[in-house]
Amino acid sequence: MSIAGPQHETCAGATARDCKHGRAANGCEDCKVRLFSVCAALEATELDELDRISQAKLVPARTTLFEQGSLAGSVFNVTDGVVRLYKSLPDGRRQIVGFALPGDFLGLALQDRYGVTAEAVTAVSVCRFARSAFLGYIDGKPHLLRRLHEFAGHELSLAQDQMLLLGRRTAEEKIAAFLLNMQARHARIGAVSVTVALPMSRQDIADYLGLTIETVSRTLTRLAREKAVLIVPDGVRLLDLERLKLAGAG
Repeated sequence: MSIAGPQHETCAGATARDCKHGRAANGCEDCKVRLFSVCAALEATELDELDRISQAKLVPARTTLFEQGSLAGSVFNVTDGVVRLYKSLPDGRRQIVGFALPGDFLGLALQDRYGVTAEAVTAVSVCRFARSAFLGYIDGKPHLLRRLHEFAGHELSLAQDQMLLLGRRTAEEKIAAFLLNMQARHARIGAVSVTVALPMSRQDIADYLGLTIETVSRTLTRLAREKAVLIVPDGVRLLDLERLKLAGAG
């Protein structure tokens, strides 16, 4: 199932404008992710205008938001949940290139076709904007363009982080860096905790880090046995931050 095209609706019995999953009844102004998303650059009147061109969607887990190579007709702002982003390789394998969290925009490159596939890991709430409407909206708003450039820079930094993760590092170094990166990203959106939520599967983590699922499980088990982490339901608690930081910087 895909929601990238306007023909797909995920709010049974409601129009897209009436569906407010993951967003306050007052729309963009009271959105819980506004302050750490691109929208933070906007004034109240501009938020009203943005709200008028948005469609709030509730996307079930394992649903595709858009597919690699398909026409890029929409831009998405994730307001709740986690989305995995991956490329399909010629030999049929997939390479996960990132995980989108609340506050992240998808499709900001505004190319003619999507460069990756975006799939909901958990139930996900998004605000969807038609590409043409979004382009028209940002035209003449230099403060919003600056914010978009900041986010593009953040995405580039994440891509560079992944290149380092896939480089000549040990499995422990990769996993430690991944856990610390996810903790920092959650803290960036206000979820400061020593427990890192990991709703994605071990296979997802393996595909992201360029490891096998057996190596991921074995390494996490060893870190838990050595009291560096504690594996909890749907996440990992970081017990020895110094040990993890030392390994993650390797």
